[in-house]
Amino acid sequence: MKTKGLLSVLTLLTILIMFLFTLTTCKKTEEEPPTNGTAPTVTTVSITNITETTATGGGNVTAQGSSSVTARGICWSTSSNPTASDSHTTDGSGTGSFTSNITGLTANTPYYVRAYAANSAGTSYGGQVSFTTTGGSSGEPCPGMPTITDSRDGQVYPTVQIGGQCWLQKNMNYSTGNSWCYDNDTSNCNTYGRLYDWQTALGACPSGWHLPSDAEWTALTTFLGGESVAGGKMKEAGTTHWASPNTGATNSSGFTALPGGNRFGSGLTFTALFWSSTELSSSYVWGRSLYYKFESVDRPSGHKSIGFSARCVQD
Repeated sequence: MKTKGLLSVLTLLTILIMFLFTLTTCKKTEEEPPTNGTAPTVTTVSITNITETTATGGGNVTAQGSSSVTARGICWSTSSNPTASDSHTTDGSGTGSFTSNITGLTANTPYYVRAYAANSAGTSYGGQVSFTTTGGSSGEPCPGMPTITDSRDGQVYPTVQIGGQCWLQKNMNYSTGNSWCYDNDTSNCNTYGRLYDWQTALGACPSGWHLPSDAEWTALTTFLGGESVAGGKMKEAGTTHWASPNTGATNSSGFTALPGGNRFGSGLTFTALFWSSTELSSSYVWGRSLYYKFESVDRPSGHKSIGFSARCVQD
C-alpha cells in the first residue's frame, strides 16, 4: 500500500512539473517579437542602345527575400541615387533577369539608373550606373540647318542646338502688327530685334517655328543647370551690348541673349525680356528675364500690352 501511494505521489508530481514547463514555454513563445522580413536582392545591368531620347537597361533579381517579388524594374533621374518615386519602369515580378526600356529622355544629358525589386518586406535597389544621351550638343548650329531665311522678308537667322531643342540664335526682327524698335531707333531693331506685344509675338516666328511655351523655357533652363545659373550660360559674354558687370555671362549655350529692354523705353543694355506662349490669366502671360547683375533666369509675368522680345524654337 505504501508503494502504491508513493507511486501516485510521484505521478502527480511529474504531471505538475510538465504542466508548469508547458506554461513557461508558451509564455516565452508568446513574448518573442515577430521576425522582420527581408527585401529582395537585385543587381543593375549596364545601359545599352543609347540614343537622344531612349536607352535600354535592366536588372537581375537574384534572391526574392522573405516573400515573393511583386514588382521589379529600373528607375532613373538626372540626380544620383534615383528611387521608384522617380521615373521608372515596371517589368513583371519574381526572380531572374529582366530588360527595361527607358524613354522620354533629353538629348546630351547625363542620367543615373538603379534596378529595384519589391516584396511585402520592402523595396531594395541595385548598384547605380550612369550614361549620357547622344546628340543635342550645346552651342552648335542645329544639325543640317545652320541658318534659316524668313520667307516673309528675307532676313536670315542663325540657329543653335541646346539639348534636344533647336532655337533661333537671334531675336525676331519681323515688322508686323504691334511691334516697335527700342526708342524708335531702327539700329536697335537691327541689333536687339523688335519688341512685340504678346498677341503680335504669337505670329512673329517664321513657318516651322513658334514662340516657346512656359514648359519649353523651363526645359531649356533645366538643361542648362537650373534657373539659378542658366542666365549666365545664355547671356552674350562681355560688355559690348550688356552693361557692366554682366555677371556670370559665358554664353556657353550659344543662346546669345541680348538686353533689348521693353517698349516703354527702359532696360536697354540691362535686361533681356522674352515672351512665352503660355497665359497666366486673361491679361498676363509668363515670360523669362535675364539681368546684367545676375547669372540667374527669372520667370516673371507680363501684361499682354508690354513690348517684349520674341525668340523662336523649332516646331
